[in-house]
Amino acid sequence: MPVYKDQKKGTWYVMSRYVDWRGERKQKCKRGFPTKREAVEWERSFQLQSAADLTMNFEDFVEIYLRDMTNRIRENTISTKMNIVNTKILPYFGKLRLSEITTKEVIAWQNEMLAYRDEKKKPYSQTYLKTVHNQLSAIFNHAVRYYNLRSNPAAQVGNMGTEEHKEMLFWTREEYKKFSDEMMDKPMSFYAFEILYWCGIREGELLALTPGDFDFDNGILSISKSYQRLNRTDVITPPKTPKSNRKIKMPSFLCEEIKEYIGMLYGIKNKDRMFPISKSYLHHEMDRGAKGAGIKRIRIHDLRHSHISLLIDMGFSAVAIADRVGHESIDITYRYAHLFPSKQIEMAQKLEDLEKGDFNNVS
Repeated sequence: MPVYKDQKKGTWYVMSRYVDWRGERKQKCKRGFPTKREAVEWERSFQLQSAADLTMNFEDFVEIYLRDMTNRIRENTISTKMNIVNTKILPYFGKLRLSEITTKEVIAWQNEMLAYRDEKKKPYSQTYLKTVHNQLSAIFNHAVRYYNLRSNPAAQVGNMGTEEHKEMLFWTREEYKKFSDEMMDKPMSFYAFEILYWCGIREGELLALTPGDFDFDNGILSISKSYQRLNRTDVITPPKTPKSNRKIKMPSFLCEEIKEYIGMLYGIKNKDRMFPISKSYLHHEMDRGAKGAGIKRIRIHDLRHSHISLLIDMGFSAVAIADRVGHESIDITYRYAHLFPSKQIEMAQKLEDLEKGDFNNVS
């Protein structure tokens, strides 16, 4: 057994040989175990992980899953996944063998999640329950797809919770004008909200902007990154989706405003963030401005909805709008269908003409 005692330190260590994914023989040394039993257990788990043996504990497979996913998805997404896994999934499934988890265990876990109440007697939201279940199912799917697990018990049981669609709020042009007037006492706030409203970009995209993202000669704003605050560290990531990498044509007045703003930022370099503020700062300013203007309070993301609704009202197509805001056109059509001018009356009239034999009016 490759477990040894360090006579000087009085602790145990492991020297374990394994074959990596390239088929090459390797050796792994792990030190500092206070007892022989812990060293033996670690070595056993390590060998099962190396062989991707599905009799391993669920928590050991989660390590494989997170390692496989780390370079495939955004850093903030990994952080969210790990929080859900560590607090809602591992406490229940962690010590169970992956291959022995059945629908019975998943149903019992779901019942615990559904029965939960906080100190105010409130349950988890339907959206959160659905998110947590989807994460459990994603882990099993990974095992099925890449490690030959026979089936996904979470998928067999079915989801819990439902997706709650939050009310989509908008500001009209007149409401935004009242709000922006309130923001003029703080230039950084004023120019930040000008970009959000007139370009329809996301909050994280705004906070990642640098002077180098602006081509004032051609009036173009390039979106290629997003800002996140993770573990008390500022992190710049790729934008939300591949389609989010885009170039936005700015109106001339906005070009002049942003040139003026950059000129106020003493010593700023091309790759420095123009808005070195937090999301909470923007939310506080949104509260202040809405209250001062006497208009309804909307969320920061609702400025994006406001921009899209403005473009729809101006007569632009779903395809053109989608290119500007970094969505798929089908998403624009589906989410904002109620805002597009209805063709129902025109359709009904043409069907009426067709039935009457008035072919001149049918085209």
